[in-house]
Amino acid sequence: MISIRPILSNTIRLIFVALGALTLSGCAGAPAALSPASPNAALVSDLFFVLFAIALVVFVVVESLLFFSVIRFRRKKADEMPAQIHGNPKLEMIWTTIPALVLVVVFWLTWQTLISLAAIPPNAMNVKVTGYQWWWRVEYPDLGIVTANEIYVPAGQDILFTLNSNDVIHSFWVPELGGKMDMIPGHTNRLWLRPTKVGIYQGQCAEFCGTAHAQMRFTMNVAPVDQFNAWVAQQKLPAPAPTTDQTRQGLQLMTTVGCQACHAINGTSARGILGPDLTHIASRKTIAAGMLPLNAENLRAWIRDPAAEKPGTKMPKVPLDDKTLDALTAYLLTLK
Repeated sequence: MISIRPILSNTIRLIFVALGALTLSGCAGAPAALSPASPNAALVSDLFFVLFAIALVVFVVVESLLFFSVIRFRRKKADEMPAQIHGNPKLEMIWTTIPALVLVVVFWLTWQTLISLAAIPPNAMNVKVTGYQWWWRVEYPDLGIVTANEIYVPAGQDILFTLNSNDVIHSFWVPELGGKMDMIPGHTNRLWLRPTKVGIYQGQCAEFCGTAHAQMRFTMNVAPVDQFNAWVAQQKLPAPAPTTDQTRQGLQLMTTVGCQACHAINGTSARGILGPDLTHIASRKTIAAGMLPLNAENLRAWIRDPAAEKPGTKMPKVPLDDKTLDALTAYLLTLK
């Protein structure tokens, strides 16, 4: 008779290998909270590893005692009932005191981390972020800059984020830099970070907020101080004037087809606040809150039918002919 045990063993092994491969493949390029790029994230990461080590020791000790008891005190057919230890004061004191001490250590470590994260340093640069369904309004109150979905900060600088929501509860989170912090309508929360490594870090809304929650992304661009200052100078400039007939038509259309009701462009009559500020939209890497790379094809498709690109978006579909779409797209791509 053929034994099915080897077949089952190999099948189970293959299942675990396949599940592991699928799980790890989903992690490629994803933000990693355990790869800190700021002291804030390092505090959280260090706390995680310490708590994980404590949990691992507890797991090994408990499981070892369990297996030892199962093997050492297993009952055989001829055995009588083994001696019972119920009501042993010394043992009960030991297995009550040790877990209590472990919890005290965990509480103390967590409390120290929370105190460090709550202490907002003086002279931090102010950045106000407001969550909308489903994008991010970013303001630099001390610099007079308004942008969307892409946050620029200088490396090594303390940043104080003032967080609000315009509609429902959102949550601001950049895994490598620290966080996360809820954004609650009618309530202001504050979070400070000190990014130390230059790079572009992916952020995400971490609180389910509606249909397009998973597509509510942003980037944190940590730049050297000189590059950040250059970006500030560029963002403070008014929108460049159109130089061709097509782009001049695009500017005129901005104020006639309804775009100005939601969007603002400095230096023009567009003063809307319901949608992202478009003054320097062409300097951004993406549109639709990080969902689509910014290029002529994607921008044109987004203007034509936003919901087809991002289901659930609040931006309405406005019937536009091809000539109008081309003019609007050409004009917006000049706004660098």
